Amino acid sequence: MLKAMRKNLKSLAPTLWLVIAAFIIAIFAVWGGAGRLGETRNANTLLTIGGQKIQAEVYFNNLRQQIEGLQREFKELDATLIKQLNIPQQVLEQLIQQTLLLQLAEELGLQASPEEIKNKIINHPAFQKDGQFIGFAEYKKILDWNRISIANFEDSIRREILIEKTIHWLTAGVTVTPEEVFEYFKKNNESVEMEYVVLETDKIEIKDEPPLEELKNYYQQHQDKYQLPERRKGIYVFLTSEELKKEVKVENEEVNRFYKENKSQFRQPAQTRVSRIFLPFNDQNREQILSQAQEILDKLKNGQDFASLAEKYSQDDKAASGGDWGLYEWQNLSPKEKEALGELQAGEVSDIIEIDQAFVLLKVTEKQAERTKSLEEVQSQIYSTLTDQKARELAHQRLTKLLRAARREKDLKKASEKLGFSSQETKLLRAGEALADIDPAGTISQKLFELEKIGDISEPILSFKGEGIVQLQQIEEARQASFEEAQAEVKNDYLEEKKKELAQQKAWQLRQLARQNSLEQLAKKYNAQYNKVNEHKRGEYLGIIGENNKIDDLAFTLPLNEISEPIPFDRGIILIKALSRQEVTEEDLAQAAKEEGKKLLQEKQNKILISFLAQLREKKKVKINYNLFNQINEDILARFQKQS
Repeated sequence: MLKAMRKNLKSLAPTLWLVIAAFIIAIFAVWGGAGRLGETRNANTLLTIGGQKIQAEVYFNNLRQQIEGLQREFKELDATLIKQLNIPQQVLEQLIQQTLLLQLAEELGLQASPEEIKNKIINHPAFQKDGQFIGFAEYKKILDWNRISIANFEDSIRREILIEKTIHWLTAGVTVTPEEVFEYFKKNNESVEMEYVVLETDKIEIKDEPPLEELKNYYQQHQDKYQLPERRKGIYVFLTSEELKKEVKVENEEVNRFYKENKSQFRQPAQTRVSRIFLPFNDQNREQILSQAQEILDKLKNGQDFASLAEKYSQDDKAASGGDWGLYEWQNLSPKEKEALGELQAGEVSDIIEIDQAFVLLKVTEKQAERTKSLEEVQSQIYSTLTDQKARELAHQRLTKLLRAARREKDLKKASEKLGFSSQETKLLRAGEALADIDPAGTISQKLFELEKIGDISEPILSFKGEGIVQLQQIEEARQASFEEAQAEVKNDYLEEKKKELAQQKAWQLRQLARQNSLEQLAKKYNAQYNKVNEHKRGEYLGIIGENNKIDDLAFTLPLNEISEPIPFDRGIILIKALSRQEVTEEDLAQAAKEEGKKLLQEKQNKILISFLAQLREKKKVKINYNLFNQINEDILARFQKQS
């Protein structure tokens, strides 16, 4: 599932087609507890971009919208997966990019006319049926369903048009030459059948401990590799949410009130589960397949199981799962099929439907009306949300009191002792280095590097585990590491180099023997990994090797059936042997030149856009309130904790 979700999340990548394809850039309605953000923190500005302040609610609602959209497709989405997929950071980045482009649009004097906005809406796929605009009433109904006002939606369309125009202004001068198109075509269409053997350094054992003198010599020869960056030490007080949850109490009345105030959050839209039997035909066997479809329909009318018949007869990739198209994926079916589904009730089967070169039979296996989950269904979720919220508010109250005392005393440790808090001392930390179990993201160490001088005390710092305060105690400037400080790293590097030397020796032996023996047999003898790839293209990953331009060049130039010299890569040595190649000519390109040129142009435009955004981001001095960013994320993620 995670792989599928990562694929879905490509929509957040900073590429041209993604930036301009946003359906809604931002919605400004306050959802759930967003309205309380400003009450629990003095500052509600999350981003400052070129002097423009962007409030927390904008990001809050963008993140909410993205998560809700994913949850409709992936029912198992929870807080853990949201963190793993890094959704908050990607949504934040998207918001920054859009703001930068809109600011540039204003500087360029670009505008979106009412006529352009109207045309954009009536031609939007979401508002089309059979190639025609669905009409104002249906348009309004769709927006109402998604809890979006017409004014907000049309403003988002205006901004989308401005972003499109800005991107066009930035990339209009990008061109491609015929030579570039041909190389691009070759890259995407030429392939090689090859086999290769990998000797991984991790699998090579060196049993003898390296002599200390050799390690010291290695250190002397590679001193530049062993540098210690600036490190800082501090005193901190950290209050974990889990501990404070034991002190807070959530009343039933609070749960009931939260449910009433946030009922829309618990609305479950109408759901339909669909199954299909797909029977493709051609001009020669159309009547035969139609007869087969009629036989299957007769069996269904006589009570035979749809899933069993789908497994037996259906010819699409859903056959193995009984023809099940799930609750959402069926919405990608043809308009004719979706129209037939609209007339079926739960348990009903359609008549035979003819679509492009196929007959289909459809069944609505499950149909649930839109409903709002009852209080009983979501009670534990609300309780968990409110408990977490109260614990964090309690932590903030206590730390705010401690901060005032510490700044009076100019000593966090002394103030902690007076107020009954436990303080701890960090070791020397690098910027962003994790702190034991309480701060795996390194927020506290990062804050240490933001403090200007020894003795400075931070504002309260939020992390996924709780909240803390830190006082800067010591600064150690960047310097050359001594042998003793770097010894473990030196030993590791020394052994790695020795293993590569051994792997290289083995690879040369193996190459010599491979002239009379198969690579596969030799790989077993030498404890190496053998692989065969039937179709490898330039730039594609090769197992543990990843992308490697040198290997690609050899694969497409090495004489067939000749074994390459040993090729080093990060994790060892590789030998390759090209067995056959599928090559293209300029004549092959002739038919696809227009489409290939279009794809290459878009890739070049993407690179230009990404590069320009990076420069613009630096010029505009983008500032992020990470404290508030973490708080918002915690607030939303608490709503997606798995219920027990």
